[in-house]
Amino acid sequence: MTTAVPALRIIEYDDSQARAFHDINAQWIEAMFVLEQTDRDVLENPQARIIDPGGAILMVEADGLGVVGACALQKTGPSHFELTKMGVLERARGLKAGEFLLAAVIKRAKAMGADPLYLLTNQICAAAIHLYEKHGFVHDAQIMAAYGARYERCNVAMRYHG
Repeated sequence: MTTAVPALRIIEYDDSQARAFHDINAQWIEAMFVLEQTDRDVLENPQARIIDPGGAILMVEADGLGVVGACALQKTGPSHFELTKMGVLERARGLKAGEFLLAAVIKRAKAMGADPLYLLTNQICAAAIHLYEKHGFVHDAQIMAAYGARYERCNVAMRYHG
């Protein structure tokens, strides 16, 4: 007997998802690292730090599980966007929610004219790095030099090349 995989759908962030956005990201960050001040600023003020300056937040919802993942596009320059604060709750691992969400965020970034679209991470996040590579991100020293100092934990910078 096979178990049905819950249907996934992308929903737009609004203030009603502020707690979910915070908790999804705090869970994975605190499991592997320490919440830095820049994390707290974004997670506690997503409207002011992401949406109002021209960014976007997408959430992924799974049938029967509710909101299980989140990802933000933070505007960092005229057309520069950082793919940031991407996380999926442990209870949804294995549903491909992260892959589904990443594809939607890349599509949104393209529609927003993101150039470059980049991300900052840590080599400890090997599964995430593999997912990013699978979706067209490549390691980039220029991105590291320009943006890598934003987080103490950052030792990997990647740029989307499609």
